[in-house]
Amino acid sequence: MSQPGSKPPRSLLRLVGRAIAEYDMIRDGDRILLGVSGGKDSLSLLILLRHLRTYAPVRFELGVATVDPRIPGFDPGPLRDYYNRLGVTWFYERQPILEQARERMDGDSFCAYCARMKRGILYSICRREGYGVLALAQHLDDLAESLLMSLFHGGQLRTMKARYRNDQGDLRIIRPLVFCRERQTADFARAAALPVVPDSCPACFTAPTRRAHMKALLAREEADYPQLFASMLHAMRPLLTEAKGKGSGLDPCLQGSRIKT
Repeated sequence: MSQPGSKPPRSLLRLVGRAIAEYDMIRDGDRILLGVSGGKDSLSLLILLRHLRTYAPVRFELGVATVDPRIPGFDPGPLRDYYNRLGVTWFYERQPILEQARERMDGDSFCAYCARMKRGILYSICRREGYGVLALAQHLDDLAESLLMSLFHGGQLRTMKARYRNDQGDLRIIRPLVFCRERQTADFARAAALPVVPDSCPACFTAPTRRAHMKALLAREEADYPQLFASMLHAMRPLLTEAKGKGSGLDPCLQGSRIKT
């Protein structure tokens, strides 16, 4: 298991720092709650933010929260000691999302329903515990996949926002990894021996999904065109900022039945 002092590579720190500065993600006095699933991306972002906090020109507090959907095989409990060693407060919420999905889902996928429910629970934790900023760990690969899913299946030119406010306007949501590649977080998690929870959302791995299809498609294209993601990021930049009067930064492919925010 990694030591609390594990230092992220400069390449990741530089990309995260650039995203934070470019999109004004973190401000002096912010209390930031990071949604952690126990996967490589959220644990990597935890270490990145914790390290940046030691020398950032602004002061901010950092806590973490996990939503347990009570799916067989998902057990983030062993991470409690790790968070204690890091000195961050961990909020743990359990909710039978799988059972609720069976009763309430209507023309939706479980992954979409689960994502919306988790987001609503994270909003509630932020409000209850006094956090004004929610950090999420989606990276550039996620944004590119969402763009293609929105184009192919939704008929819209949309992807996740780098920073936005929720519909009620009381919470700021940030994605500091928007310039980072998934392989970078995977490499860091492996090199730092981060205590990754295997298959942190087991239900999402039981069958191929649209997102998995887009991931494979992008991998094939990148093999022939190495600059693919740089080009896609350039094309997506106008989509990463919040449109005036519109607060939702949910994955456009997860916006069927909306949660109350």
